[in-house]
Amino acid sequence: MASDLATRTVGPQGAKKSLRKAFKNKRPIFLWGPPGIGKSDIIKQLGTELDAHVIDVRLSLWEPTDIKGIPYFDSNDNTMRWAPPSELPTQEMASKHKNIILFLDEMNSAAPSVQAAAYQLVLNRRVGTYHLPDNVMLVAAGNRETDKGVTFRMPAPLANRFVHLEMTVDWDDYFDWAVDNKIHQDVVGFLTFSKKDLYDFDPKSSSRAFATPRSWSFVSELLTDDDCDNDTLTDLVSGSVGEGLAVKFMAHRKHASKMPNPTDILSGKVKKMDSKEISAMYSLTVSLCYELKDSCEKKAKNWNDQVNNFFQFIMDNFETELVIMGTKLALSTYKLPLDPDEIKCFDDFHAKFGKYISQATEK
Repeated sequence: MASDLATRTVGPQGAKKSLRKAFKNKRPIFLWGPPGIGKSDIIKQLGTELDAHVIDVRLSLWEPTDIKGIPYFDSNDNTMRWAPPSELPTQEMASKHKNIILFLDEMNSAAPSVQAAAYQLVLNRRVGTYHLPDNVMLVAAGNRETDKGVTFRMPAPLANRFVHLEMTVDWDDYFDWAVDNKIHQDVVGFLTFSKKDLYDFDPKSSSRAFATPRSWSFVSELLTDDDCDNDTLTDLVSGSVGEGLAVKFMAHRKHASKMPNPTDILSGKVKKMDSKEISAMYSLTVSLCYELKDSCEKKAKNWNDQVNNFFQFIMDNFETELVIMGTKLALSTYKLPLDPDEIKCFDDFHAKFGKYISQATEK
């Protein structure tokens, strides 16, 4: 979190901690933030972690009657009743899940009349005759008015019903998420080298494409299959993160393609490398850790030999910063089961980098 209370922000991990606490108290939270920083993805992650069923409601698409329901005449007692929307969780649905997260996304993009209809649901957990089941947790999200999105000023009475968190991009949170979700090694390597390029949204800019964690995920998907020519790929990357970053990223990829094959390094076929282009070396470091993790999951018979070749190679070829990054990724992020007694070069490696690794993994 930032120290300035006037602009206090949280990253994804900080937001999840706050949401967990708020859920315990059944206090609804509103997540504010610019587009593409992962507000929706945080709710999905939290749903998995809490074993909760997530109901994603795009409130900007709703009408006021979609919240309260549609009136109908009950001929049995000659009264007007309300049929609640099927999207809202029933008691029957709630009984089938440990927890339910009702996510009201794009809330401040909804028309004022829809926001007004949400007052009672948010504060009193009911609207009309409908009641939210006890195991339903409420969270809403939206873009800020300065983000050039379609938004309406949130009425003060509704705003006062929420605990408000303003989100920001956090590099460490993104890095952990990216390697855990197999974002392409060229994307992770490039952004590790140039962290400032993870996010460059400027609401004053006329550019349609800009870099966000979401748009870098698009780039990763484009790289999954090598099935288009370089010009086409450049056009698509430019359309995802902007032309300037596309040029920088494609130059990075050109250097990265000249790096040794990670499998040859782990097998011991390659022990040295000629190219020392720094951004490409970041990609190679990530690629080595990806391959090492795959070998671990497949229970490769030569696992200990691969681990030894990994440490020997980065010790002989990388600067301290990259050695720390690779080791931290293997130990802290992937938690690979490394046995020092089975790593031939461990004593030399520990003597040279041990204190730096300890400092980095304790953070």
